[in-house]
Order: sequence, then C-alpha cells, then structure tokens
Amino acid sequence: MGRGPGAHHAQRRAEFADAVLAIVAERGLAAVSQAEVAAQAGISPGRVQHYFPAKRQLLEAAFEHGNELSSRRIQAKAGTDLQAAEPRLVLTTVLTELIPYDAATEAHMRVRQSFHAHAFAEEAIAARLRVLYTDFHQQMAELIARDQHAGRIPSDVNPEGTALALVALTEGLAAYVLTGVTLAVHAREQVLEAIAALYR
Repeated sequence: MGRGPGAHHAQRRAEFADAVLAIVAERGLAAVSQAEVAAQAGISPGRVQHYFPAKRQLLEAAFEHGNELSSRRIQAKAGTDLQAAEPRLVLTTVLTELIPYDAATEAHMRVRQSFHAHAFAEEAIAARLRVLYTDFHQQMAELIARDQHAGRIPSDVNPEGTALALVALTEGLAAYVLTGVTLAVHAREQVLEAIAALYR
C-alpha cells in the first residue's frame, strides 16, 4: 500500500489489531478493552475510540488481521503461489493452521471463535461469515477435486461435502483445544488422520 492518509489509517488499524492479539495472548479475551488496547499501543484511549467506537469492532479488526497473519504463515510453509503447490500440502497446511500451536495462533483462534459467537446474535456478522465460509469451503473443495482428478483421491468422494466436514471437524477440535477438552497435539493428529483417509 502506498503512502498517504489511507496507508496511515490502515497501518494504525493494524497496530490496534496487533495490540488486541497481544492482550489476548497474554491475559485472555476478557482483558480486551479500548483502554487496554490504548495502553498496549502506547496511545490515548480517545484515539482508539476514534478508530473503533465499540469493542466488537476491535475484535473484528483483530479477526481480519489475524487471518492475514495466518495467510502469511501458510504461504511460508506451502509457498507463496498456493495454486502451484501440491493440493495435499496446501490442504494440510491450511487446516492444521486452525489448530492453535503457540501463543500467536491461540490468540488468533480465540478472537476468531469469539467473532463467530457474535454471529449468533448479530445477523450482519453471520451474513459476513457465510460469505467467508462459502469461499473457504470452495477453496478446500477445489484442492480435493484437483487431487481427485489426478487419481490420488477416489472418484466417489464428494469434494464439497468433504471440504465442509473437514473444516467443521478442524474448527470444532480447535474449540476443544481452547477450552482444554483436548490437547493441540491430539487435535492435530485427528485432522491429519482425516486428511490421510481421503488418500487411501
């Protein structure tokens, strides 16, 4: 992004989103407030309120920024050109990225799950998530279809239904990790086993 007011605005929003993720990583989601974000970012609370009048908007910004950071981690592991990478590698990298494995990914997933919870009460958020998940599921389905056409996955597998099931399994396991129901290592193993089952 070039320099100018728009670039400065985007940079400031990213800094606030980083502050939210840092607070969540250190003290949990309940500690997030405009005042705490201001203190973390080293600015006045009024400045935060100027950009984000409500806490929900802070969480939304952190949700978006967390997804961007996640995309960078995925590209670092699978390559910047995901279309040219092996479908199984991309599928595995994307899905296992949703299982928290360090402080940064745990903070991201806590914000992500919280944002999802807001969707139960706010139709605007639910509508946005439906669009995001339609695209996400389609991307995962295309990866499965590519390996299916290459003969690596049986022809009777339904790419769309399988993509939906894999994402649902992974995010359900992520919620279990965040609430201490299961360990991250076990959740990751379950995801890897589900992917491996496609290739048998």
